[in-house]
Amino acid sequence: MINLVIMSKSLNSIYTVNYDPEDEFLLGVIAVPARRALRKEKIDSLEKLSDYSEKEILQLHGFGKNAIMKLKDHMKEHQMCFKEA
Repeated sequence: MINLVIMSKSLNSIYTVNYDPEDEFLLGVIAVPARRALRKEKIDSLEKLSDYSEKEILQLHGFGKNAIMKLKDHMKEHQMCFKEA
């Protein structure tokens, strides 16, 4: 029982250290590599994303057709879209 308590406290501190609330943007919408690419470009909102064209986003490492389709659907649900090329 004592080992479980010690393990629980250890895991809790690891989770706290590794948790980054900025990682929540588009969580569950697109895969981690695509989200990482957006974070690298400092795109952390749909408003900032709408300043880019679909072609520009596709050029980011981690983005493919599948991620773009999911992103377009999500943006449409929130009355947003990519800028015209």
